[in-house]
Amino acid sequence: MTTLQLPLVSTCSASSCAYNRDSACHAGAITVTGDASTCGTYVESGTQAGQDATASVGACHRSECVFNAALECTAQDVAIESSGDVASCRTFQLA
Repeated sequence: MTTLQLPLVSTCSASSCAYNRDSACHAGAITVTGDASTCGTYVESGTQAGQDATASVGACHRSECVFNAALECTAQDVAIESSGDVASCRTFQLA
């Protein structure tokens, strides 16, 4: 899998994240981690970060997700949702 084939972050509602601009993630790539499928790239900051391109999913640590193959995300795209002070992958589904 090359970076051109990595799934994109289609939407992100974590408006307090430094990488979020207009409900789009602008990190180079995100990592989905933790028990709640959290976005490990989420960072709350008053400074805008990232690049002009839309983020992709670089890695997923949730091996029990139906879209996980060798810790890589195989979903067509993912949606990230804000929940309190964390952001989580809404695309996550148990296998």
